Amino acid sequence: MNPLLGLRRHPFDMEAHFDFSLVLAYALPAPALEPLLAPGLELDRVGDLGILAVALVQTRDLRPAGWPRALGLDFFLSGYRVFARLRDRPSIRGLRILRSDADSRLMTSAGNIFTRYRYELCSARASRHDHMLSVSVEGPAALCVEADLRPAASPPAGSPFRDLDEARRFAGPLPNTFGWEPETHSLVIVGSTRANWDPVPVTVDVTELAFLERFATFNPRLANAFYVENVDYRWKRGVREAVA
Repeated sequence: MNPLLGLRRHPFDMEAHFDFSLVLAYALPAPALEPLLAPGLELDRVGDLGILAVALVQTRDLRPAGWPRALGLDFFLSGYRVFARLRDRPSIRGLRILRSDADSRLMTSAGNIFTRYRYELCSARASRHDHMLSVSVEGPAALCVEADLRPAASPPAGSPFRDLDEARRFAGPLPNTFGWEPETHSLVIVGSTRANWDPVPVTVDVTELAFLERFATFNPRLANAFYVENVDYRWKRGVREAVA
């Protein structure tokens, strides 16, 4: 077996601070998302629908747990994940990582050494004026989003969620992320903890989202959008679980 294989299992605890996190959730028919799951996972469904999350995160001081903040890395992340559960233990919910984009070459290089989160380099810009947040990303997964950060009164029009309480169950991130290690036919499960996590439902105007173009025939629907800021976040060391 490749002696470097264990490096990509998220081999040590990490911590960071989120200046802000804006997560958009899109509902698609289950057959659109099921092929994207790793063995051992099943969709975390809303009726006959699956949920794909787009996370836009301004990250500061990412570093191995216990290291000084001064040694941390600052970058912007746009990430694409599917809400999933362990098939044999459906009470364990998490996110299956599809793609990760960062505006730091060091982050994309290190991310692809220590994880299987598929990092790509992008150019990103985020700006805030009063209650409006604008985010744009240039690259293969280009996007352009404007968010009104004043609390929304209900989920977006056309959302499968009946109310905000139901929508909040799919306000990422979740306690776990699921990576896939084909060499050993195993899942790599990374747990996480966070402080001051109280996401606010917001209204968004999405004018470009290239990643969703591949799902155009499935008519993705914006299901919710949540915003949170000033959060300390910690990822645990990955745990490998073989899949029968």
